[in-house]
Amino acid sequence: MTANIARITDDLRALPDKSFVKASGRVKRFDGQVLECGGFPVSVGSICGVSTASGQVAMAEVIGFRDGRNMLFLYDLDARIELGAQVTILDPGNEIEVGPEILGRVIDALGAPLDERGPLKLPDRWPLMGRPLNPLARKAVSRPLDVGVRVVNGLLTVGSGQRLGIIAGSGVGKSVLLSMMTRFSQADVIIVGLIGERGREVGHFVEQVMPGDVRKKVCVVAVPADRSALLRIKGANRATAIAEYFRAQGKEVLLIMDSMTRVAHARREIGLALGEQPTAKGYPPSVVSMIPALIERSGAGEAGQGAITAFYTVLADGDDVTNDPVVDTARAILDGHIVLSRRQTQLGIYPAVDVTASVSRVMSDITPSRHQKAAVRFRRLVSLYLENRDLMLMGGYSPGQDPELDLAVSLWPKITEYTRQGANEACRFSDSQQDLIRLMGE
Repeated sequence: MTANIARITDDLRALPDKSFVKASGRVKRFDGQVLECGGFPVSVGSICGVSTASGQVAMAEVIGFRDGRNMLFLYDLDARIELGAQVTILDPGNEIEVGPEILGRVIDALGAPLDERGPLKLPDRWPLMGRPLNPLARKAVSRPLDVGVRVVNGLLTVGSGQRLGIIAGSGVGKSVLLSMMTRFSQADVIIVGLIGERGREVGHFVEQVMPGDVRKKVCVVAVPADRSALLRIKGANRATAIAEYFRAQGKEVLLIMDSMTRVAHARREIGLALGEQPTAKGYPPSVVSMIPALIERSGAGEAGQGAITAFYTVLADGDDVTNDPVVDTARAILDGHIVLSRRQTQLGIYPAVDVTASVSRVMSDITPSRHQKAAVRFRRLVSLYLENRDLMLMGGYSPGQDPELDLAVSLWPKITEYTRQGANEACRFSDSQQDLIRLMGE
């Protein structure tokens, strides 16, 4: 039975890409966001064209069905839609075009180039929502991936195929840390999804992360904050699908998604438009199910494939890293998290990684015992110093009362020197490891 199902699935995948029926209907209702038209055979996720009063065609995506009608969400919310306008299916929307030529390019959620470097001619196709992997067939996370950032390499060692969250409030250096990882990582391919960011930051980030030879292994999928909610979700899925394609080619892939919170906001917007009931902080249930579905697509591949090491940024409103539902959901499914601290920025320490609140769940599996002991001792000394800093500044502590605290005070300049790193300074994994062991005397 299993063999028959596999054969049928392969036969269906081999069908021509244009093997869908051209069909159309007329607009029956439009409330400025959700459009309803006469029902015709189409699946959720299909892309349709809607005739507008200006004579142009606006693109929309099918998001569901109601009372025999198709429900669509417009990509261009300013389109002038009239009652009775024709809606025609353009593409099933279940596959994207991919290929090695996509590296070095900046594209939007629909795959159109944004970098004015000419059209893309990509030979291969990949499912937008990915291909499911047998969890028992996935390779184990067994070796480190050098991301070029000393504090991450040394204290939060990242494994090839690991998924981590970067949890931060606004203005604590998140974008700078991501750009450092993009430029300095030893991954073969780097896919960056800039989802829901300010348009100015998109251009600045692209200029930072694609200089010289680095451009040859980077692809950026950019969907600014002023784009439709569906385009933001599609941009996240496209970036993940591109990463899956290169993983299937045996490549070591680094996927950076900035940010998961903006994707969740987009899903919330769609869910509320469909009539879902809001729960915690206004998020409908579809958001809670979307986050694990997106994250689980990354990670290690099967035998013969590569791995996707993924970083997902999560915005903590008001620096609240405990009571936000997106933070909680992401942290529960991820293999670790890196917390950026505003207190660290106030101390002038960049990257502002709070090592006491951050964790890598696979570090103990991929590093030697000397490295692990040094990292534990480093965390202990940082925690002791920060807990007693105010007391010492007020003169409430005399040296000699706590030998371990005295050690933390004496080593504090070297500790901050270890965690501090310039935005244009790369630090290899071996150097990060040896510097940590030497500093902690292990």
